[in-house]
Amino acid sequence: MINCCIGIMAYNEEANIGRLLEALLIQQAETVNIEKIIIVASGCTDTTEAIVEKFTVQDGRIQLLKQPRREGKASAVNLLLKNTQCEIVVLQSADTLPTPHTIEALVLPFVDPRIGMVGGRPVPTNPDHTFMGYGVHLLWELHHQVALRRPKMGELIAFRNIFRQIPHDSAVDEASIEPLIVGQGLSLVYAPEAIVLNKGPETVQDFLKQRRRIFAGHLYVKDMLGYRVSTMNGTRIVWLLFKSLKLDWRSFVWAPAIVAIEIFARLRGAYDYIVWKRKPFAWSIAESTKSLAENSSSLVETT
Repeated sequence: MINCCIGIMAYNEEANIGRLLEALLIQQAETVNIEKIIIVASGCTDTTEAIVEKFTVQDGRIQLLKQPRREGKASAVNLLLKNTQCEIVVLQSADTLPTPHTIEALVLPFVDPRIGMVGGRPVPTNPDHTFMGYGVHLLWELHHQVALRRPKMGELIAFRNIFRQIPHDSAVDEASIEPLIVGQGLSLVYAPEAIVLNKGPETVQDFLKQRRRIFAGHLYVKDMLGYRVSTMNGTRIVWLLFKSLKLDWRSFVWAPAIVAIEIFARLRGAYDYIVWKRKPFAWSIAESTKSLAENSSSLVETT
């Protein structure tokens, strides 16, 4: 058996944290043992902590760690690392849901001692018949295609517990972990069968807010750690975009608009980081991403 600890970083996640814990407790695994589920609640002002505390009574594997104020996700990850000695650490975003076999598929590659980090496949719950829903599906499909060629970590990752902390002022924890793993001679692997459901932004404003913060975070990792994530390769992304487009009106009308918004978000993120010297570790939340679709539970069962 491969033992793992699942870490969940939470800031005001009352809308989804209960469903997430329920989904983790019914994971179907043959070779993976979920030894611990640790939730780090950072400055929560809603009922997130109360919901988690009820689960700690139901299952002894669940542990709640509290941070009095919101210090950024990297700070929460570092607190998690101080409180687990488990061989494999899984980081699951609090606003996502795994399918019944997700954790098994994510952790199983670690039977190979050369593997240091594994990324799952985010699948959006947004309906794709709306403009932003189409954009979110297009974005994650490109993420999937990039990761098949060069692993890119996203909403669900697992890694060997071989370092003490990540940079405290990073906003992109998965991108900050990648160079720490590669630097020790271990490999990155993408596990597309490790599906995790998430909700993308519903508004252009939230899309810009999220993508701007992420790109600024990737610039930080490039400068501080000398590491470029695979999605910073614009040429590869453009090539994959043309390959993934279908012959329908949305590819000619909506796709160019989404590309323009993404470029604008990257320019704003670069301006924030380079000109304003703004550290992206605790930016405002894209609120429309925090409530998964009402049919997400049925999607978990059918995906």
